[in-house]
Amino acid sequence: MSTAAGSPADLPLLAPPPGERPEVGVVHLGLGAFFRAHGAIYFEEAMAASGGAWGVVGVSLVRPDQRDRLEPQGCAYTAVELGPEGETNRVVGVVREVLVAREDPEAVLARMADPAVRIVTLTVTEKGYCHEPSTGALNHAHPDIVHDLAHPEAPVSAPGFLVRALARRRAAGARPFTVLCCDNLPENGRVVRGVVLELARAVEPALADWIAAQGAFPSTMVDRIVPATRDEDIARLAERTGVLDRAPVMHEPFRQWVVEDSFVDGARPDLGAVGVELVADVTPYEHQKLRMLNGTHSALAYLGYLAGHETIAATVADPVFARFVKRLWAAEIIPALTPPPGVDLGAYAAALFDRYANPGIRHRTWQIAMDGSQKLPQRILGTIAENLAAGRPTPGLVLAVAAWMRYVGGVDETGAAIDVKDPLAGRLRALSDGAAGAEGKVAALLGVREVFAPALAAEPSFRAALTQAYDALLVKGARAAAEGVVG
Repeated sequence: MSTAAGSPADLPLLAPPPGERPEVGVVHLGLGAFFRAHGAIYFEEAMAASGGAWGVVGVSLVRPDQRDRLEPQGCAYTAVELGPEGETNRVVGVVREVLVAREDPEAVLARMADPAVRIVTLTVTEKGYCHEPSTGALNHAHPDIVHDLAHPEAPVSAPGFLVRALARRRAAGARPFTVLCCDNLPENGRVVRGVVLELARAVEPALADWIAAQGAFPSTMVDRIVPATRDEDIARLAERTGVLDRAPVMHEPFRQWVVEDSFVDGARPDLGAVGVELVADVTPYEHQKLRMLNGTHSALAYLGYLAGHETIAATVADPVFARFVKRLWAAEIIPALTPPPGVDLGAYAAALFDRYANPGIRHRTWQIAMDGSQKLPQRILGTIAENLAAGRPTPGLVLAVAAWMRYVGGVDETGAAIDVKDPLAGRLRALSDGAAGAEGKVAALLGVREVFAPALAAEPSFRAALTQAYDALLVKGARAAAEGVVG
């Protein structure tokens, strides 16, 4: 990483905060920006409030970049809060070590099998669970799962590491660790439990029975907007502090974590002391967040990108898209939700809009648009299906799905290429290119069963509305099509 003007390369590197570092109690798979801006901070604060050994070993499943940036600075990093009035920062020292799974899977398994590790957390994105998003079932044909079944002692997938490490703990007579998913999946604990049990049963049925009886997979809801860190962010932080941090994270002031309080032997940090909501059932919270925040984020990402907006803040600064997203909440999403106890969904929507409009957050539409084939089922399609069953029209959400279909075609409204990042990108592009007109492209993409459940794809009113929306995008463009929805 080169440094920009004003942040010379000979600046001292960031160092961990003074004082004794915590002993390890957590392994985290997928050490990206989100966990470091969210869960890691909660763990550090919980230890400051109530003690305990909950230091984190981070694991990068594929690339060494994160390890290479963090290790020279003792795995410390700066969390930079991007408020409307400016930036504030804190140095976080809860991460003790970073491992790279593809380089040394044995080191990762040894850490996970250590009885001192009581929790394994994950942020590997929706695609990292090697499942079918439309059903939640393990995809046995996924190349990583095929590999892990053939080479169980050297796994490459997150489910493969979980199963092999739990197998080692069972063989050693140790208790299992709690698996705490922090990804945006509905009923994420149930989904990860199902994937792990399916894979374990394919390896050894008795292992699956032990995990089912002794393990814990609490569901969670996580919320904090964490835009990607840019070189200019690193340079600006260095100028402000006189210290070079090669791995800072940027985040908004807001944060929320709702966790089902179900841990193996009750072993967890004192999360309640630092604002985590410990509940019996996370479902209403996750539906609220997945559909109201993540669903509208995706809708704004595809439509905003097609309309030429680089960020979410720029998109909602456009009065058409501001009215569009407010209509999505009021007319299409909130009517399909049961609010969590004591929550006013209208007030939650208003707070979301303020968060989207925060000029300090540069959350790129292209970044949010990644991996749409994995995100649409839980973020948007579930709401559409429930509204269809209730006889409620969903023109805005249908337009968002049509915008995704236009986006994965790989060409924007100006004829420029779109860099589509999606595990199904090649297949989606081929389907789009191989069909003619709005009706043909919609029909071809509705056939992707990993995304669209057969019952929804076959619904005549949905197909007709989606075709009409896609045609509006072709003829009028994204902004005018959104304006047509809001009137």
